[in-house]
Amino acid sequence: MQLTIFTCYFLIIFGIGWYSLKRTKSESDYWIAGGKLGWLVGGATMAATHTSAGTFIGTIGVIYSVGWSFGWVVLSIPLAYWFMAAVLAPRFTKVKQLTLPAFLEARYESKKARAVAAVIILIATIVYIQAQIIAGGLVANIVFGIPKLNGMVIFTVILLAYTVVGGMIAVVYTDFLQLIIMCIGAVVSVPLAIRHFDSLGNLLSYVEAIKPTAFTWEGMPAVLLFTLGLAFFLGSVSTPEKVTRLYAMKDMKTIRRGILLTVLVVTIINLLVFILGLSGMVLFPTLPTGDMAMPIIAKAVLPTFIGTLMLAAITSAMMSTVDSLLLVAGSALSEDIYRSAFKPNATRKERLKVARIGIFIVGIIPLFLIISGIGEGELIQFIVVLFSALMAAGFFVPVVIGLWWRRATKQGAIASMIGGVSITMLWKAFGDASIDPVLPGFLVALLLFFVISLMTKPPGEKAISQYLS
Repeated sequence: MQLTIFTCYFLIIFGIGWYSLKRTKSESDYWIAGGKLGWLVGGATMAATHTSAGTFIGTIGVIYSVGWSFGWVVLSIPLAYWFMAAVLAPRFTKVKQLTLPAFLEARYESKKARAVAAVIILIATIVYIQAQIIAGGLVANIVFGIPKLNGMVIFTVILLAYTVVGGMIAVVYTDFLQLIIMCIGAVVSVPLAIRHFDSLGNLLSYVEAIKPTAFTWEGMPAVLLFTLGLAFFLGSVSTPEKVTRLYAMKDMKTIRRGILLTVLVVTIINLLVFILGLSGMVLFPTLPTGDMAMPIIAKAVLPTFIGTLMLAAITSAMMSTVDSLLLVAGSALSEDIYRSAFKPNATRKERLKVARIGIFIVGIIPLFLIISGIGEGELIQFIVVLFSALMAAGFFVPVVIGLWWRRATKQGAIASMIGGVSITMLWKAFGDASIDPVLPGFLVALLLFFVISLMTKPPGEKAISQYLS
């Protein structure tokens, strides 16, 4: 039954990709779905993009390992999306672009800023996709007994196929389907898991007996929890795959309604997966890694059909995020590097060809990094948080503050992006593990942005009037 359900699911995904290819008539269709999405599909694709293996495997894995204290970071998510709708979107969408780096070029009148942003996106995307591919291999291993490496290869091939073919139209409609599956899987699975303990109260009592620190602040250092929340907040506001959704929705009214839907869905799903994490702590207290908790629950605890549905939901969560990031990476290579820096007169056909080749390459590199041992053994959620930290350190300052501070210059923006990302990576490699890299990275980005901007020639009025008027 499991194989049949998964086969049908992937056939539907491929069908959507093929259908989307037929509907893709322009670059705007390929990159931002023509900029005509309504609030339902727009909000659903943003929620699906947010909900990844970091949610269904990573968050559950951290809750399993350290307890409920990690759950507070969910409070940063609705705050981040409110900020996006109320502060960022009204000015950011005044002039529609195809990519985030294209916005930076327009705001700062700098092709160099655009190219730097594109390179950062490529680096961060590779980091994030690693986490999803690892999760894909883990699910395949537990469900079908396939070796993890084979599972990772299969997951990567399927994902690349429909993203390369259909572009943003394929992504948003597969996201819509995947979000429905995620919601059904989470809503059905939680009561069935609680049934093993007779009540939620009993589950909480069992958790406290097994891990006395589960409902205290002792599971993680307070400073780490705070900086993780900061990473989620800043990263949620400034990640390219989310802000390009603002371009994909047709107007501000649609954006506000879509983001409200995103907040409701993401918050509910997070609360449900926290309960599943606690259930795994009681049912399987000796797992070698917390990342195994959710696949094991789906395989061993839930009825076969429901368990398979939940595993499909996990797969949907991974795919709905990675396809968006692959699309962003493709646009970075095609629009922001190839067209902007090397061949301004490239035809639409040439650019789409470069994009599709780029999507393939960026999708394959993480697989080779995993095979070589890079990132192996780290909890999936912490790989996801590193991506958020890189995005926050690279883009929050030049994008958000650049929309409000008229004195911001291209030199300040470039220094901020390079400095913020560099410090984030160095801190991850050599810094204090009790402080998430987002804090030093963001502070350096902020400092460089203001100092370098004040030391350089003020920007021309044309660069800022279209956004700040």
